[in-house]
Amino acid sequence: MAIASPPRPSGTTEAVRKAITGHRGSAAGYVFQVLLLVALLGSLVILIVLMVDVISGSLATFADRGWSFVTSPLSPDPERAGVWQAIYGSFIVGLFVVILTFPIGIGAAIYLEEYAKESWFTRIVSVNIRNLAGVPSVVYGLLGLSIFVGALKGFTGGRSIISAGLTIAILVLPIVIITAAEALRAVPQSIREAGFGVGATRWEVTRSHVLPYAAPGILTGTVLSLARALGEAAPLILIGAATFYSTAANVSLYEKLQGPFTALPYVVFNWARQPSQEFRELTSAAIVVMLVVLLTANAAAILLRNRYEKKRTA
Repeated sequence: MAIASPPRPSGTTEAVRKAITGHRGSAAGYVFQVLLLVALLGSLVILIVLMVDVISGSLATFADRGWSFVTSPLSPDPERAGVWQAIYGSFIVGLFVVILTFPIGIGAAIYLEEYAKESWFTRIVSVNIRNLAGVPSVVYGLLGLSIFVGALKGFTGGRSIISAGLTIAILVLPIVIITAAEALRAVPQSIREAGFGVGATRWEVTRSHVLPYAAPGILTGTVLSLARALGEAAPLILIGAATFYSTAANVSLYEKLQGPFTALPYVVFNWARQPSQEFRELTSAAIVVMLVVLLTANAAAILLRNRYEKKRTA
């Protein structure tokens, strides 16, 4: 009995294989590849130079103060100043974003992609959301100053962390809608058709098929939006973050939220303006702390995305 030999690859298959593995290309292709490599290396060099400058500037503070720099409150004395109150303020601002922006943004994206009919109205809404994502953050700061600090002062307490949290939540809302909508749009149409083909309703298809498939992309976009919110300084400056403050211990949580506040980006901005060398070193140390917070948020996004992708492919 003769044994059939494996089929020999055709010329087209071999050309495609060489193109994918990089063994075939034109001169223009090689030039384009070199330009891409130069862009990548240039970005890495800039990032490394910035990181080395910031970290080297913070070493003296961490060597002298150690963990006490993170756990100490704000102070006009550079020998005692720390970032604990700023971390707490950034955490509360992030909590506003998670509670308000995530459900509203993801819900809006689901409606636009899964329920809304294609019409001029939905197209106008989508275009305006994308335009709002490109508006400078200082404009959102002016909006928060006018509405939350001025018009709604009775509820927010004026220049308070409630005003800051609501302003930052509105700032990242268009980004959450866009990233969630892109993740939903990337779901193959065949998955929806399979659900409808077995008699499922739109709600059942969205809940059981579309959202699990789009969850990694949605989670990545929302957590990256949270990282963007934690790094914004311009709206907090306009809202009126405090440089040094203390809150009495016998006040309610609502009164604390209506009181003065600060956050990591504003502390970095304020310390960077101080003329003394001690505050310059504190600025570098505060930047390192903020980078650790942001990298932690990004790492959480990567872990969540990988977990949902494993569940989806299992």
